[in-house]
Formats: sequence, C-alpha cells, structure tokens
Amino acid sequence: MMKAAQVRLENVGKRYGKQWVLRQVHLQIEQGEFYTFLGPSGCGKTTLLRTIAGFIAPDEGTVYLDGTPVNHVPPWRRDVGMVFQNYALWPHMSVYENVAFGLRERKVTRAEIDRRVMQALEQVDLKGTEGRRPSQLSGGQQQRVALARTLVIQPRVLLLDEPLSNLDAKLRAEMRLELLKLQREVGITTIYVTHDQEEALALSTRIAVMESGRIVQEGSPREIYEEPGDRFVAEFVGKSNLFLGTITRAADALIEVRTDNGLQIRAAFSVGSARAQQGETVLLNVRPEAVELKPPDAGTSEMNQLSGRVTALAYQGSSVEYEIEVRGRALKAHIVHPKGTPLFQPGDEVHLVFAPQNVGLLHHGL
Repeated sequence: MMKAAQVRLENVGKRYGKQWVLRQVHLQIEQGEFYTFLGPSGCGKTTLLRTIAGFIAPDEGTVYLDGTPVNHVPPWRRDVGMVFQNYALWPHMSVYENVAFGLRERKVTRAEIDRRVMQALEQVDLKGTEGRRPSQLSGGQQQRVALARTLVIQPRVLLLDEPLSNLDAKLRAEMRLELLKLQREVGITTIYVTHDQEEALALSTRIAVMESGRIVQEGSPREIYEEPGDRFVAEFVGKSNLFLGTITRAADALIEVRTDNGLQIRAAFSVGSARAQQGETVLLNVRPEAVELKPPDAGTSEMNQLSGRVTALAYQGSSVEYEIEVRGRALKAHIVHPKGTPLFQPGDEVHLVFAPQNVGLLHHGL
C-alpha cells in the first residue's frame, strides 16, 4: 500500500478581486479516506482542490499535510498527484511514455521506471496497451492512463477533478466501481470533485456539500442523504418532497405539522425534543422512494395518507417516476414495479402513503 497522508484545512479562503470564491473552509481528511467535494458548478470545489494541490495560493488560512503547513510549498514538492477532467495526456507519446513521464522528470533509474510503469498499468487493467497512443484508446482507457500516470509517482494524496465527466453513463458506472476497488487496494488518501450526487454517494467515505464557497454539510453518504441539514442539501442530493408548515402537536413520539397548503403530516420524533416544539415553523422532507401509491379504495394503516391525481410518469424499466398533484403542489414518487405490475396513468386518482419514520425535519433554509 502507498503511504497515505492526512489533509487538514484551517479557515481557508480565496478571493478574486472583491469576490470570495472560498470562505472559512475547515476540514480534516484522514489517511486512506475517499473524500468528495460535491456541489453545483461555481460553488468553489475545483478551486478548493487546486488549493490543496498547490496550484492556487489561499488568501487566508492554512493547508496542512500530515500536520505540516504547505502554503508555501510548490505543487511538485507536495507529494500529491492530480487527475484532470480532460486527462491531459501527451498525444504524441505512447501509453508507456505518458505513464513514465513523471518518473523521468524525477530522475528515477530506467529499471525502476520500467517496473513501476508496468505495475501501474496492471493496477488499472491496461497491461498490453503500453505501445499505443492515446488516440488509439477509448475514453475509459484514456482515463485509466491518466490515473496510472498519477499513481506511478506514488503520491500520498490523490486528487481527482471530475475524472468521469467525459464518459457515457454506462462507462461511468463501470469506472466508478473500478476506481473504488483501486482506491481500496492502494489505500491512498483520495479527494474527489463532482457535481454528480450518485457518484458521490457511491464512492465516498465522507462528503462535503458545498454552496457559494462554503461547506454547508459534511458527513457520510448515508448521513448526507438521509439527514440533510437544510433545504439546499435536501434538494441537491437526490430528490425531495418538501412541506413547509407549523408544528401543531408534539406528543407520543410524534409531531403533527399543518402545512401551508392545509395538509396534516405526522413525523416520528422524541417527545420533548428541542428539535420539535409546538408552534415552531419547520420544513419536512419526504424522499420519493419512501412514498407508496395506492388506489383510492385501498385500505391502509399508515398515518400519512394524501389524496392526489397522477399528472405524469416516466417508465424506467424496473421502476417508475410519478408526478402527483396534491392540493396544487407537484409531488414525486419513485416506485419499483415488478414485471407485469399495472401502472397508474395520468388522470388516475391515487393515495400517497408514507410512514412517519420516513419524514425528515429541517429547521434551516426555510
């Protein structure tokens, strides 16, 4: 395994003119983690990655590698490797020469170069392609060459800037699994940048969700998805049905909320919890996959049952995405449909059913 480094940022900020693109960024990434910066375009995630690499100097704060401040250490001495979005391969060089380039710059012996290049190509499943040019490779193979070229210098931190964005959907899914297996195998600290929520959830040990140059929430993929801290995270990471309302009752491990369009929704929370006080304005979050759809005449024991009308559906093979109008609001349901199961059609009256345990409570970003 490669020697992995801990990365720590304290109060890191960066501005261009009067515009702050990073502000008060604090984080600590442990050795061997797969840590992802997730956010929309322009939120500062690539700037943050390049600050760690040393290509951008922060205007405030400190970057540490294994406890040592590196603000004034140039990129080539930070012992980090970066894979760029466009791969940045030399088109006139062979695969072998591309991968060997960094080792030659470091004056590594010829025998050691050969050993390490072949080892890196085997790690990324490209053994036998060393004589080809990048133009003779598929997009996925080019991405692996870029990864091998970085791994061969044995960095302590691997930085990946949306490396799968140029691949088609099927190949992206395959490369995600390969990248995850490779990272686990070599044990390198990995920092990944993406705007793709599915990618972040599938790869990461922890995720930092970014908005306007700040980290708005940090946690495991499950924490980020199941317990979003505010409206932005709930809406950006996955799909959500959001209900704004007022707590009318808090008792018996439940709260009851009257929404702004007159719905009554129950959510499961501890009695007397400081998070659930009567009269408080809250935002409720129900994920589409937590919703069941039933015909109006079907009986149910669930405590939350809303009446609506199907306005649209998108058939996706094993599942169906429905849009249902409920009191003037468009709600979503993601339903798994076994083969042969009848589908609801636009215009059908339905009941949306979901358990109180599947209702999330957001206090911020109302």
